[in-house]
Amino acid sequence: MQSVTMATALSRRFSGNNQGLSDPLDSPVKDKPEKEDNVIGQSPSDLGYLSVKFPSRLLSTDGGSPSKLSPNENGFSVDSSLRNRQRLTLLLLRMSLVVIVILALTGSFWWTITITSSSRVHIYHSYRRLQEQLVSDLWDIGELSLGPSKLKEVELCSEEFENFVPCYNTSETLDSDSVEYERRCSYGMRQNCLVVPPVNYKIPLRWPTGRDVIWVANVKITAQEVLSSGSLTKRMMMLDEEQISFRSASMMFDGVEDYSHQIAEMLGLRNESNFIQVGVRTILDIGCGYGSFGAYLFSKELLTMCVASYEASGSQVQLTLERGLPAMIGSITTNQLPYPSLSYDMAHCAWCGVDWDKKDGLYLLEVDRVLRPGGYFVWTSPLTNARSKENQKRWNFVRDLAVNLCWELLNQQDETVVWKKTNKRGCYYARKPGALPPICSKWNDAESSYYRPLQNCIGGTRSRRWIAIGDRPTWPLSTKLNANELQLLGLHSEDLADDSAHWNTIVRDYWSLLSPVIFSDHPKRPGDEDPSPPYNMVRNVLDMNARFGGFNSALLDTKKSVWVMNVVPVNGPDYLPLILDRGFVGVLHDWCEAFPSYPRTYDMVHADGLLTLETRKNRRCTMLDLFVEIDRLLRPEGWLIVRDAAALIESTRSLTARLKWDARIMEIESNNEERLLEVVTCSVPGKHGVPSIQFTGNDMLIAMCTSVADKQ
Repeated sequence: MQSVTMATALSRRFSGNNQGLSDPLDSPVKDKPEKEDNVIGQSPSDLGYLSVKFPSRLLSTDGGSPSKLSPNENGFSVDSSLRNRQRLTLLLLRMSLVVIVILALTGSFWWTITITSSSRVHIYHSYRRLQEQLVSDLWDIGELSLGPSKLKEVELCSEEFENFVPCYNTSETLDSDSVEYERRCSYGMRQNCLVVPPVNYKIPLRWPTGRDVIWVANVKITAQEVLSSGSLTKRMMMLDEEQISFRSASMMFDGVEDYSHQIAEMLGLRNESNFIQVGVRTILDIGCGYGSFGAYLFSKELLTMCVASYEASGSQVQLTLERGLPAMIGSITTNQLPYPSLSYDMAHCAWCGVDWDKKDGLYLLEVDRVLRPGGYFVWTSPLTNARSKENQKRWNFVRDLAVNLCWELLNQQDETVVWKKTNKRGCYYARKPGALPPICSKWNDAESSYYRPLQNCIGGTRSRRWIAIGDRPTWPLSTKLNANELQLLGLHSEDLADDSAHWNTIVRDYWSLLSPVIFSDHPKRPGDEDPSPPYNMVRNVLDMNARFGGFNSALLDTKKSVWVMNVVPVNGPDYLPLILDRGFVGVLHDWCEAFPSYPRTYDMVHADGLLTLETRKNRRCTMLDLFVEIDRLLRPEGWLIVRDAAALIESTRSLTARLKWDARIMEIESNNEERLLEVVTCSVPGKHGVPSIQFTGNDMLIAMCTSVADKQ
């Protein structure tokens, strides 16, 4: 009874202390005194839920202390306490909002970076298609702006341009001594007409017959030039009424064989078939005559690149290419050759007409630059066996310069001398202080050269590709390259393997479509039976955008009897060192300039992705300029394969009519579940005109066009 009375008294005291508060919660407390008694009788820990349910009436944990709500005891009012708690609540809400935003951003970022590679590729291809479509639309708008002149055919050049080579055969390109033509390219020197073949032009004979016999009418040469030629390989020729023969029953052909055998013995080899065993695969033949040295070595799986100056008549390069052998116009008298340093296993000069002692040996320094470590320089000249004091002085200069270049004199027989370049870089630093020529500085020792001025210093010594030819895989293993060599070029073995597999598939498809066209539409030559394609059509191949040289490799893998000039555009990735290290031949080139070759020198021109590459840049030439140059290089009945994005191929359709190419559109279904694509095929009407073929790839189109002997 006493405890109940105390509880009632406490309850009344509590009510009495809150008389001044007009709180609606007071009424239920008064109506239910028993509940209040029970609450006050609980321990302080049991009041925790009341602090949440009744925040305005929170009691102290000390049951005997006065209420904190009393403004008379602590100076705080109820309104101030409410504001503090509101601030706390708002702070918690803000912090919660910040946490939510952070979580949302984190989730969005994580979703972005976890997009699958296939999705990214799809987005990239979609962007590329939009970009290519824009280029196509702009091209069409430009053509429409030309009005009636849009479809005007390109005019034919006059007869004097039958052997026209832009950048060379003009009065402006003659050097100061009027001895040879220098290379000078400008937009104004580009031809704006189609070069036509000679009236009596005949399709070259099939390989290998065409290697030894060519038609006189197809090249510009006089009988006097044939008979009075001073070069060893030039003298190995016979001229009749219509043909030039480079082999006969006489001893002339045996002369090349004996000469090659002599060089092999001077290298300590049994015969020329062993060149590959000591690391020799590619040979730079300077002033090659008409290519007989390279023609003979081709059967030994050696690849010889003929380099000679431009000649208006009796051109070494033109006749060598007509024979189906690698050649290009090039001179080392003013500029470096368009090859990277350390490109060839052997350099050869047989009565090549280069005075190696001139300009303090500047020409020999360029040979040293392109020669690989451990490579060979073979020089055949009467100067090496000099008898007069003047010639002995010149010979001594060259011999002393070779010593300063760290070349070892291996052997000398009659008029032929063989040097071997050092494979140790330390040799250059072991020379006497101040020895000449000096080593090129970092700024003058560029890895790749595109007609840079000749450097009066030793180049290539800083290259990461400094590997002796004896330490490289021999041919044909060199086509694969090992992981260390690829790493120097920023690539992996998988990159090269994937590229090779890709091109092997494409080349098989090319030829499966090409073969029936040759049989059904190609006119047989007099006395010929139906040959096994493509040997009657393709020997010289020009790849305008070679990348890794995969097209070249695939042609060899499929046993095609061809050679490929691998061109690396100067405005794209420079993989020319990789191509040359694989044992192929190639060159740097700017496709807004004329290619250093004569008209009608390639059976097939291949351009994969070239249009995409060229349209990405702010070019100083047009697509028409590019196709006119292709027309100049193609032999009559030659083939052009353009593999590129659909929008860009469509943009070239109107050009085929202007170039007198008859275009058709065909649709075929890819055999690997690729989508149906339109394919442009081209042919040129005329007595030698043949329809071309088609091929398709994923998001790619192929245009295959033929040129003809008679465009009129």
